[in-house]
Amino acid sequence: MAKRDYYEVLGVNKSASADQIKSAYRKLAVKHHPDKNKGDKAAEEKFKEASEAYHVLSNSERKQNYDNFGHAAFENGGGGRGGFGNFDFSNHFSDIFEDFFGEGFGGGRRSRKSNKRGSDLRYDLSISLEEAFSGKKQDIKFSTSEKCDTCSGSGSKPGHQAGACSMCGGHGQVRSSQGFFTVQQTCPQCAGAGEEITHPCSSCNGQGKKQASKRLSVTIPKGVDDGTRIRLSGKGEAGSRGGSSGDLYLFINVHSHDLFKRSDENLFFECPVSIADAALGTSIEIPTIDGGKAKIKIPAGTQSGKQFRLRGKGMPYMRGNDFGDLYVQVNTEVPISLNKEQKELLEKFREIENEKSNPSIKKFFQKAKSFWKN
Repeated sequence: MAKRDYYEVLGVNKSASADQIKSAYRKLAVKHHPDKNKGDKAAEEKFKEASEAYHVLSNSERKQNYDNFGHAAFENGGGGRGGFGNFDFSNHFSDIFEDFFGEGFGGGRRSRKSNKRGSDLRYDLSISLEEAFSGKKQDIKFSTSEKCDTCSGSGSKPGHQAGACSMCGGHGQVRSSQGFFTVQQTCPQCAGAGEEITHPCSSCNGQGKKQASKRLSVTIPKGVDDGTRIRLSGKGEAGSRGGSSGDLYLFINVHSHDLFKRSDENLFFECPVSIADAALGTSIEIPTIDGGKAKIKIPAGTQSGKQFRLRGKGMPYMRGNDFGDLYVQVNTEVPISLNKEQKELLEKFREIENEKSNPSIKKFFQKAKSFWKN
């Protein structure tokens, strides 16, 4: 059966650009790919046909020969450098799919030797709110893997070197053919490293690292909050066979405080005052997070729930020299277990109370009466 016109196969015209030709082929290749149409011979033939057309039309010299001579340009090895000759479609498919989809789809041509990076580690560190305020230095101890001193992390016995992997020849990947299609996978013997330890180090069994207990002095910056994560680059596990070390992440847990509550850089606490102090006014000393004291004035007639703001008495910002604020909420405490004299005084006080002394009470009952009336 005569071959179809390559432009017709891809569904483009002769004036199509290189990008249009590539886009048309990509759609057909994905649609008719053998992995998506297992056992479908018709799809396989369409896939081959589209790939052959793209091979010709994607190259300017081959495209020009085809435009001038048609299929005859490639028969019997004709067409000079643009001809097919004994063209290997298996390799061509691999090259095309590597360009489109990466090395995993085709027979990738790149060898890759890689030493595996070490794992990252996590360390949970609990501190007090006072320590979060001032910052601190602390020694931590944890188990990790360190570079083997005997082989300097190479994994090979001193005086020996790793050789090329016998399975992949040092490429780190192996190919397997499925008909006309070639699949490339990570070498199972060397795990993609491309190297094989023929004389493993006796201290680390060829790993280039070994388990150890490590002690490290870390600095906790002032202003850290609960959940803050601090990254210590290169302080994680050692890599395999000379690979770079992972990182150590400190996760900060700030304990709750008996007095202060925190919201970002601001602090809050509640201060109880007596009815007499709230009514008559007073001055009180309150604690601050730095261990000092601050004095605030409670004006006469202060209502329960009133907040007082002390600027700059909160937590420090992690970046910069500024501080948050401290908010003190006054809660009026009603006395309990009154003695006889206190009761008599309060009874007398209630008798001489007037609506002017309690404006909120007056307003509430005015609204209640209006509600009942309506």
